Amino acid sequence: MEIKNKKVLYILETLCKNGFKALIAGGAVRDALQGVKSLDYDVLTDASFHEILRIFPFEKVKIVGQSFKICLVNNIEVCPSRAEAGKDLFPENDLSMRDFTINSMAYDPQTKTIIDLLNGKKDLENKMVCFTKDPQQRIAEDPLRIIRACRMASLINGSIETASKQAIIDKGFLITNNVARERIRIEIIKVMAHKTPSVFFKLLHEINVLQHIFPCLERCFDLDGGPHHGETVFEHCMMTGDAVSSQYPLLRLAAFLHDAGKYDAAITKKGKLTFAGHENYTEQIRIDLENLRFSNREIDYILSIIRVHMRPLKEETTPKAVRKILRDLNQLNINFHDFLRIRIADKRANLAKEPYSFSDIRTRFQKILTEISPEKIRAFSKEDLKVSGGDIMKIRGISQSPEVGEILDYLLERVLEDPEFNDAEKLTELIKEYK
Repeated sequence: MEIKNKKVLYILETLCKNGFKALIAGGAVRDALQGVKSLDYDVLTDASFHEILRIFPFEKVKIVGQSFKICLVNNIEVCPSRAEAGKDLFPENDLSMRDFTINSMAYDPQTKTIIDLLNGKKDLENKMVCFTKDPQQRIAEDPLRIIRACRMASLINGSIETASKQAIIDKGFLITNNVARERIRIEIIKVMAHKTPSVFFKLLHEINVLQHIFPCLERCFDLDGGPHHGETVFEHCMMTGDAVSSQYPLLRLAAFLHDAGKYDAAITKKGKLTFAGHENYTEQIRIDLENLRFSNREIDYILSIIRVHMRPLKEETTPKAVRKILRDLNQLNINFHDFLRIRIADKRANLAKEPYSFSDIRTRFQKILTEISPEKIRAFSKEDLKVSGGDIMKIRGISQSPEVGEILDYLLERVLEDPEFNDAEKLTELIKEYK
């Protein structure tokens, strides 16, 4: 295992020079065994908090943590030994008190060997998440580990070991009142960076915890997808989310939630299940996101993506219709790239239909590019018009009133129909003629 992080190397060298043992533990070792580049460096040492503060007098050092206190030295986690029986049991006691076996391995940079006392490497090879020692005790120490177990399973694209899973089911109720919502939100954002976050959501359902985190998704689990889909609504949401790149975490979360409103919109019409207007049924989604302490900005973005994801953009879509889509995206502050990404993922996640071909995607992309071309007199909002509310008041001889807004809306509609109307003289004539 090669350590290239200069901050980590400095901490390891400083601890060793001062007579202390220092190991790399946790995520970095797990990632190295999987051949994945890690940013999750965690130093384990037999030095105490007091000794760490003493040997790093000129560095930025602070003590943080809720369930377990750790030091941050220049923002690198440095964990003092937890061994109550003294330093003779370092690192055995410390590694056995970590959450999962796959996170309980350590690397000794002095001997260049991996310390694996709890068979974490074997569990990693078997893609199995297993609590260290007593699962009930590990959960009691920090119930967030219920959520983390599901996230770890998603990270390694695996599952949870039987005894650990049963302990989670038995203790699942602790999530409701014993874990800060903000901490759950952090786990959700982290899982969006994984290859298949759907594993996370499916496991949350299996352990009866999804109902406490995203009730809007849980209720869709057995909901028929309708005649236009070959999968349930829940399965469709899972596939759509997995189809969005991990580079866009909020967009990806919106994809996992995008059809959750179908539960409220569902009606049977002429013997067929339909979900007309489901993109506008976002109240339960909003409640869930607020409960998880997502910010107003994050919630507005996610709900806006959901509201526009059904806007049709086809080969036969007219330039005028494309401009109206761009107008709506502008009003919701949604980038057209994100709109296309959710459309492509949504189509790919439908087992009853073919996904977009490269040609289909290129055609839709080009339609938008044509309408935002610099050569065009573009106007997708009232602010883009070549006249202002002040101009309207002057031309009409009126004061500030709702009529000014009505005229601006009228002018924007005319310009969306024909961009050539976005000219000061032509707009002035329209203002004069407006009734």
